[in-house]
Amino acid sequence: MTAFSPSQTSLDGVLLVDKPSGPTSHDVVRDIRKTFRIGKVGHGGTLDPNATGLLVILLGKGTKLSDRIMGGDKAYTGEMRLGRTTSTQDCDGETLEEKPWQDVTREQVEAQMAALTGDIFQTPPMVSAIKVNGVPLYKLARKGQEVERRQRFVHIYRMALTTWAPPLVTFEVDCTKGTYVRTLAHDIGQMLGCGACLDALRRTASGTFHVKDALPLDEILALTPSQLADRVIPLAQAAHAHLP
Repeated sequence: MTAFSPSQTSLDGVLLVDKPSGPTSHDVVRDIRKTFRIGKVGHGGTLDPNATGLLVILLGKGTKLSDRIMGGDKAYTGEMRLGRTTSTQDCDGETLEEKPWQDVTREQVEAQMAALTGDIFQTPPMVSAIKVNGVPLYKLARKGQEVERRQRFVHIYRMALTTWAPPLVTFEVDCTKGTYVRTLAHDIGQMLGCGACLDALRRTASGTFHVKDALPLDEILALTPSQLADRVIPLAQAAHAHLP
C-alpha cells in the first residue's frame, strides 16, 4: 500500500472504486482514509459486502454531495438462483425452502420481471441497514427477531433477462435509489411458485457515474499521491453531474 505523508494536501471530490466481494462499504472508506491519510472520506451509497461494482467515494468537501449522489438512480447486473428461498433473500442466508424449478420457463421469468417494472412497493428484508426505533434491522435479525417493516415505494425502469442457464438466471435492472435487488429476486421466485434467491450482484452505475470509469480497490490503494489526485473527479464537475 502507498501511504501519504501527514502534510499531504487534502483532496476534494469524487473517487470511483470498483469494490470487490468481501469488504463492507465502510471497510473501503476506512482503507482509503488510512492509506492516504485523508481527513474526511465517505461514500455515496452502500453496497452489501458480497456485492461488487461501483462504490462512489467522497473525499474532503465532496462529502457534502452525499445526499445528492445517494439520491441518484442505480443500475445493476445480478444473478438469481431458482428453487431456493433463504432468510436473507440472497445466497448467504439460511435455506428456508427448496422447491423444484425444472418446469419454469424463460418466458415465465420474463413475464414476472415485466410485472415488477414500473412503480412498486417493496418490503425491506430483515437483513438490511434500515433502522426501526433507531436499531438497524440486521442487528435485530442476528438476535432472531423479526419486526414489521414499512413498505417502500421504488421505481423499476427496466429489468431484463440476459442469460438463461437454469437454475441460474442473469439479469440487468435499472432502478431508483433504495431498491433491494435481492427482494426483486425473492419476489419473482414467490410469483413463480418455486422460490428464488440472489446469487450475485454488481452495481454498474450510480447517477451519471459508471463502473467502467472506476479502478479496482487494490489498484487504488497502490497509487501514488499524484496518481490518486489524477483519479479524483473535481468537486465542481461532480456536483454539476448530479444537479437535480
